[in-house]
Amino acid sequence: SRFRPLLWLGGCFLLVSTLTRIMLLVATGSGVPASAGNWLYVFGVGLGYDLLTFLYFGWPLLLLLWVLPRRWLARRRGRLLVGTASLVLLCVLLFVAVSEWTFWEGFQARFNFIAVDYLVYTTEVIGNIRESYPVGWILSALALVAGVLFIATRRWREVRDDDTGFGARSMVVAGWLALSILGTWLVSGDMKDRTANTYVNELAGNGIYQFFAAYRSASLDYPRYYRTLPVAEAWATVRKAVATPDATFLAPTGIARRIHNAAPERRMNVVLISVESLSAEYSGVYGREDSLTPNLDALTADSLLFTDVWATGTRTVRGLEALSLSVPPTPGESIVKREHNEGLFSLGSVFRAKGYDAMFVYGGYGAFDNMNHFFGQNGYAVHDRTEIADRDVHHANIWGVADEDLYTMAMKHFDADAAAGKPFFAHLMTTSNHRPYTFPANRGPWPQGKRESAVAYTDWAIGDFLRRARGKPWFANTLFVITADHCASSGGIAALPAFRYRIPLWIHAPGQVAPGRHDRMTSQIDIAPTVLGLLGMDYESRFFGVDAFQRPAGSERAFIGTYQLLGYLRDQTLVQLSPHRRVDTLRPALERDHPQPALPEDPRLTLQAISFYQAAADAFTSGAMHVQADKPSRTPAIPVLPTAAR
Repeated sequence: SRFRPLLWLGGCFLLVSTLTRIMLLVATGSGVPASAGNWLYVFGVGLGYDLLTFLYFGWPLLLLLWVLPRRWLARRRGRLLVGTASLVLLCVLLFVAVSEWTFWEGFQARFNFIAVDYLVYTTEVIGNIRESYPVGWILSALALVAGVLFIATRRWREVRDDDTGFGARSMVVAGWLALSILGTWLVSGDMKDRTANTYVNELAGNGIYQFFAAYRSASLDYPRYYRTLPVAEAWATVRKAVATPDATFLAPTGIARRIHNAAPERRMNVVLISVESLSAEYSGVYGREDSLTPNLDALTADSLLFTDVWATGTRTVRGLEALSLSVPPTPGESIVKREHNEGLFSLGSVFRAKGYDAMFVYGGYGAFDNMNHFFGQNGYAVHDRTEIADRDVHHANIWGVADEDLYTMAMKHFDADAAAGKPFFAHLMTTSNHRPYTFPANRGPWPQGKRESAVAYTDWAIGDFLRRARGKPWFANTLFVITADHCASSGGIAALPAFRYRIPLWIHAPGQVAPGRHDRMTSQIDIAPTVLGLLGMDYESRFFGVDAFQRPAGSERAFIGTYQLLGYLRDQTLVQLSPHRRVDTLRPALERDHPQPALPEDPRLTLQAISFYQAAADAFTSGAMHVQADKPSRTPAIPVLPTAAR
């Protein structure tokens, strides 16, 4: 009798969890083929995770029922205390269910590392939710549903004629504790990942459980969790891969090298625009019939277009990491947010060494995701929302000012540098193509709050920026690089859906860079050295990426990843590294959402994949990624072997 409220809470928990799973299954649509096997797995395995999660979720009410004396439960204040605790837990349960729905809408997954990561920045996340959804109505509806359910089921949770002694109650708690410990020991969040359909695996989980499982795995040490090689062998493999005709190694080991361009150096200004969530599939030149990017499409005739570019990750910090450091994604947290990330060799440090004003320009508050600290400590001057007066803002949401206001701020710095006769390199990070998808009125026939509308506005803002820039004296000597930080969506049938990583890239410098198409596979980490190559710059490099025009034919590859999965794309094959030292060889879904079936292992590709990711992790932890690391002042240069010799 005493534990009836706990049984009632368990029933509510299973009911809400099952309804949540059904709603997410419906939302997934054709991503989960209608079959008895899929449904049995989703709801059967899901029930197991729900029961285990309830063991943890029910602890507050269990402890309350354990410690309350019998005379308290017989009185009104005791029943009120138990009822209040039950109602609060029910409200939490319903709130989590709604949160799971919104998270699934954005990421096609139960709570994961992204949800954990967002908790650090409550201002932005709560603000985004308030601007994206009718929060007041949602909370009111939740309170109403909770109240009705609480009252309608009151007889099921009432304690009647309790005669349970403290010893008997303690036995229940001891058993509950034993089951909790046993479940923690025997079960892990990835045990559900047994099918080839990631949607099925995700639906079989429980959002609350997955959240805390992600929290426990937020920091992943590569040597501890992933397949490794002898460190020297890994570095030697990477060294061979970055050996291009323009490179001369500076030491017998490692990848520090001198890049020498045959063409004369051009001290052009460089404006690198990383557009928030700009998937290649939005653009007409990348195959979309109803293009959302007419202004960018119009640039193609006078631009160098890269048709096969792959982002390294699914978060902005991953794109910033790839574009600034030219490094494959390391497991766990991005380098942008990790400790001891100061003084790294970066694109900004290269330009600054050449006498450029290197800057990072962001329309939001750069404290978010540690951006200000990272760029400020790695060769960039930082300019963010704090520099823009309210009177100069046409529109702003929780993420920052409208893109057009970002460009206006940037051009003020460009004008000042040009007037002082100083070349500039600017990395601009946009925000408008992000939920809540709002932008200034009267910019086009696009309804507010729609992703497609935000893409169209972002494209308009780029066109407007370039139209204004053409009237500036510095325009003719400026190289514009327009790409994305990552794609708009990240989920798919496969655990690491390759097609979700394809991004666009335009390099626009009329009269300076000949227009054309580059159709070979290019990684996001190759963009920085490619830009430096187009400028004919000589510099010392520690980049893991290479100039796309110096790469030998047939050696194209790309890196894609989540916070746990690390992918290596090459030769129509995906080598996927994951924790527990697992390595899978798969046929990647490069165009649309398809399963990625297993292929026979290619030892050569496995070696390359492990080597790159292991070396990248080692470069950061060992300090080899720093500007002054292993300065080869007296080491004779080692020429790169010709391609045939390699």
